[in-house]
Amino acid sequence: MKPTLLILAAGMASRYGSLKQIQQFGPSGETIVDYSIFDAIRAGFGKIVFIIRKDFEKDFKDIFEPKLKGRVATDYVFQEMSAFTNGHEVPADRSKPWGTAHAVLCAKDAINEPFAVINADDFYGRDAFEKAAAFLNNQCKPDVYAVVGYELGKTTSEHGSVSRGVCAADANGNLTAINERTKIYLDNGQIVYEEADGSKHPLSPDTPVSMNFWGFHPSVFQLSEEQFKAFLDKNIGNPKSEFFIPIVVDHFIQHKLGVVNVIPTSSQWFGVTYKEDAPGVQASLNALVQQGEYPGNLWK
Repeated sequence: MKPTLLILAAGMASRYGSLKQIQQFGPSGETIVDYSIFDAIRAGFGKIVFIIRKDFEKDFKDIFEPKLKGRVATDYVFQEMSAFTNGHEVPADRSKPWGTAHAVLCAKDAINEPFAVINADDFYGRDAFEKAAAFLNNQCKPDVYAVVGYELGKTTSEHGSVSRGVCAADANGNLTAINERTKIYLDNGQIVYEEADGSKHPLSPDTPVSMNFWGFHPSVFQLSEEQFKAFLDKNIGNPKSEFFIPIVVDHFIQHKLGVVNVIPTSSQWFGVTYKEDAPGVQASLNALVQQGEYPGNLWK
């Protein structure tokens, strides 16, 4: 059975200020996620599942169904605030989605095979999809998951700080920890992360970081459901709390339920964290088309 690609597209795009998941960047009006889907199809993925909000279902279907019909199977899952809350009452002041691990959990009934998870608004590159597909087809098991590790220097923004999950791995290339650094930026040509107290610490450009590109066995759904219940027991009253994928992965590792391979990629990541990033994204995509990496019109 071919692996599935699960695309997280229910976020609020708070810093960017618009629905960046469907903004056109490519030379023929392609969105960033068009390139991810194109790369996934040519790497051998058999189905695309979108996690979206119900209120922009029509926008997504109008854009993607004409392109993808006959090319790959598609499905749409909604990240509802009440999903999997198991008797917990959602606070009235809660407007923020529960987070990326909850989004994955919402796809429980739509996926029965090994699958990858990506963000809708990040460009990941062909190499990453090929390596992820190889992992899902040949190595993925209930006790073997994976994360694609990008070189930090290929994931920064010139227009502000970024948040990155800095990966630590053992001698076998298995993940031992992800340290979320919420303020990474360029400081006089040096990449640093800043602590809450204002102290700065240098990071090497080749430090592996997670860009939320994961490879999972369907067993992750049961684990996520169990951990989401524990999360809600502790955090239901905090309107800003979020249930992130690394929370589930950390539990998986620390309780020795299995291993998480760090799959290194040389791909250049880029995305639209800030509006000022948009021209650079367009220029990068145009350059890749000119180099022959992608056709000028992906779906012609």
